[in-house]
Amino acid sequence: MIEKPLAAADVEMLTTLHGDEPVSFFVLMQPRGDQDRLLRAVDDVALGHLDEAARENVVPHGPDAVPPAEKALAYSIEVLRQAGAEADGKVVETHPLDALRAVVEERAADEVIVLTAPHFVEEFFHRDWTSRARHKVGVPVLKLFAEQE
Repeated sequence: MIEKPLAAADVEMLTTLHGDEPVSFFVLMQPRGDQDRLLRAVDDVALGHLDEAARENVVPHGPDAVPPAEKALAYSIEVLRQAGAEADGKVVETHPLDALRAVVEERAADEVIVLTAPHFVEEFFHRDWTSRARHKVGVPVLKLFAEQE
Protein backbone atom coordinates (compact mmCIF):
# COMPACT_ATOMS: atom_id res chain seq x y z
CA MET A 1 0.00 0.00 0.00
CA ILE A 2 1.47 3.36 -1.05
CA GLU A 3 0.48 7.02 -0.76
CA LYS A 4 2.63 8.52 -3.52
CA PRO A 5 4.76 7.38 -6.48
CA LEU A 6 7.75 5.27 -5.55
CA ALA A 7 11.10 7.03 -5.47
CA ALA A 8 14.27 5.25 -6.57
CA ALA A 9 15.24 4.66 -2.92
CA ASP A 10 11.82 3.11 -2.25
CA VAL A 11 12.21 0.71 -5.18
CA GLU A 12 15.70 -0.26 -4.03
CA MET A 13 14.47 -0.89 -0.49
CA LEU A 14 11.44 -2.94 -1.61
CA THR A 15 13.21 -5.06 -4.20
CA THR A 16 16.12 -5.94 -1.90
CA LEU A 17 14.11 -6.46 1.28
CA HIS A 18 14.06 -10.25 0.91
CA GLY A 19 17.48 -10.72 -0.63
CA ASP A 20 17.53 -12.97 -3.69
CA GLU A 21 14.17 -14.56 -2.86
CA PRO A 22 11.71 -14.05 -5.75
CA VAL A 23 8.90 -11.65 -4.79
CA SER A 24 5.94 -10.12 -6.53
CA PHE A 25 4.13 -6.94 -5.64
CA PHE A 26 0.48 -5.97 -5.89
CA VAL A 27 0.41 -2.26 -5.22
CA LEU A 28 -2.65 -0.53 -3.80
CA MET A 29 -2.91 3.22 -3.95
CA GLN A 30 -5.72 5.27 -2.47
CA PRO A 31 -6.51 8.70 -3.92
CA ARG A 32 -6.23 11.51 -1.40
CA GLY A 33 -9.45 12.16 0.45
CA ASP A 34 -10.86 15.28 2.06
CA GLN A 35 -11.28 13.53 5.43
CA ASP A 36 -7.62 13.60 6.44
CA ARG A 37 -6.59 17.01 5.12
CA LEU A 38 -6.12 18.50 8.60
CA LEU A 39 -4.07 15.53 9.82
CA ARG A 40 -1.78 15.76 6.79
CA ALA A 41 -1.28 19.48 7.44
CA VAL A 42 -0.42 18.80 11.10
CA ASP A 43 2.07 16.12 10.02
CA ASP A 44 3.63 18.50 7.49
CA VAL A 45 4.05 21.19 10.16
CA ALA A 46 5.53 18.66 12.61
CA LEU A 47 8.07 17.60 9.97
CA GLY A 48 8.94 21.22 9.18
CA HIS A 49 7.34 21.07 5.71
CA LEU A 50 5.42 24.32 6.05
CA ASP A 51 5.11 24.76 2.28
CA GLU A 52 3.42 21.34 2.03
CA ALA A 53 0.98 22.21 4.83
CA ALA A 54 0.02 25.39 3.00
CA ARG A 55 -0.54 23.42 -0.25
CA GLU A 56 -3.17 21.09 1.24
CA ASN A 57 -5.97 23.24 -0.19
CA VAL A 58 -4.62 23.08 -3.76
CA VAL A 59 -3.72 19.38 -3.94
CA PRO A 60 -6.51 17.39 -5.63
CA HIS A 61 -8.79 15.48 -3.25
CA GLY A 62 -11.75 13.14 -3.66
CA PRO A 63 -12.78 12.37 -7.28
CA ASP A 64 -10.25 14.89 -8.63
CA ALA A 65 -7.48 12.85 -7.01
CA VAL A 66 -8.21 9.66 -8.99
CA PRO A 67 -6.34 10.58 -12.23
CA PRO A 68 -3.14 11.61 -10.37
CA ALA A 69 -3.38 8.42 -8.28
CA GLU A 70 -3.71 6.33 -11.46
CA LYS A 71 -0.61 8.00 -12.94
CA ALA A 72 1.34 7.50 -9.72
CA LEU A 73 0.33 3.85 -9.58
CA ALA A 74 1.27 3.21 -13.23
CA TYR A 75 4.64 4.84 -12.66
CA SER A 76 5.26 2.84 -9.48
CA ILE A 77 4.40 -0.46 -11.16
CA GLU A 78 6.69 0.39 -14.09
CA VAL A 79 9.70 1.23 -11.90
CA LEU A 80 9.23 -1.98 -9.90
CA ARG A 81 9.18 -3.95 -13.17
CA GLN A 82 12.26 -2.11 -14.43
CA ALA A 83 14.00 -3.23 -11.23
CA GLY A 84 13.19 -6.83 -12.15
CA ALA A 85 10.19 -7.38 -9.88
CA GLU A 86 6.84 -8.78 -10.87
CA ALA A 87 4.31 -6.02 -10.18
CA ASP A 88 0.66 -5.15 -10.70
CA GLY A 89 -1.82 -3.03 -8.79
CA LYS A 90 -4.92 -0.90 -8.62
CA VAL A 91 -6.24 2.38 -7.31
CA VAL A 92 -8.51 1.85 -4.32
CA GLU A 93 -11.60 4.05 -4.26
CA THR A 94 -13.47 2.09 -1.60
CA HIS A 95 -12.33 1.43 1.94
CA PRO A 96 -8.63 0.57 1.57
CA LEU A 97 -8.44 -1.97 4.40
CA ASP A 98 -11.26 -4.04 2.88
CA ALA A 99 -9.48 -3.91 -0.49
CA LEU A 100 -6.20 -4.85 1.18
CA ARG A 101 -7.74 -7.85 2.91
CA ALA A 102 -9.33 -8.97 -0.38
CA VAL A 103 -5.98 -8.77 -2.19
CA VAL A 104 -4.24 -10.71 0.59
CA GLU A 105 -6.86 -13.47 0.33
CA GLU A 106 -7.02 -13.54 -3.50
CA ARG A 107 -3.26 -13.64 -3.94
CA ALA A 108 -2.43 -15.70 -0.84
CA ALA A 109 0.00 -12.94 0.16
CA ASP A 110 2.68 -13.72 2.72
CA GLU A 111 3.14 -10.14 3.86
CA VAL A 112 1.79 -6.63 3.54
CA ILE A 113 4.11 -3.65 3.23
CA VAL A 114 2.74 -0.21 3.99
CA LEU A 115 5.06 2.41 2.51
CA THR A 116 4.09 5.73 4.03
CA ALA A 117 5.23 9.12 5.21
CA PRO A 118 5.23 9.67 8.97
CA HIS A 119 1.75 10.44 10.30
CA PHE A 120 2.38 11.48 13.89
CA VAL A 121 -1.19 12.07 15.04
CA GLU A 122 -2.59 8.88 13.50
CA GLU A 123 0.36 6.79 14.70
CA PHE A 124 0.06 8.11 18.24
CA PHE A 125 -3.56 6.94 18.39
CA HIS A 126 -2.84 3.76 16.36
CA ARG A 127 -5.23 4.91 13.61
CA ASP A 128 -2.62 4.79 10.84
CA TRP A 129 -3.01 2.28 7.99
CA THR A 130 -0.34 -0.04 9.37
CA SER A 131 -1.85 -0.33 12.84
CA ARG A 132 -5.32 -0.83 11.44
CA ALA A 133 -4.15 -3.36 8.82
CA ARG A 134 -2.50 -5.52 11.47
CA HIS A 135 -5.95 -6.22 12.91
CA LYS A 136 -7.57 -6.86 9.54
CA VAL A 137 -5.45 -8.81 7.06
CA GLY A 138 -4.20 -11.92 8.86
CA VAL A 139 -0.58 -11.74 7.65
CA PRO A 140 2.44 -9.81 8.94
CA VAL A 141 2.30 -6.09 8.17
CA LEU A 142 5.58 -4.23 7.72
CA LYS A 143 5.66 -0.45 7.93
CA LEU A 144 8.35 1.34 5.96
CA PHE A 145 8.85 5.06 5.55
CA ALA A 146 8.86 6.32 1.99
CA GLU A 147 11.66 8.49 0.67
CA GLN A 148 10.92 12.13 1.46
CA GLU A 149 11.91 14.98 -0.84
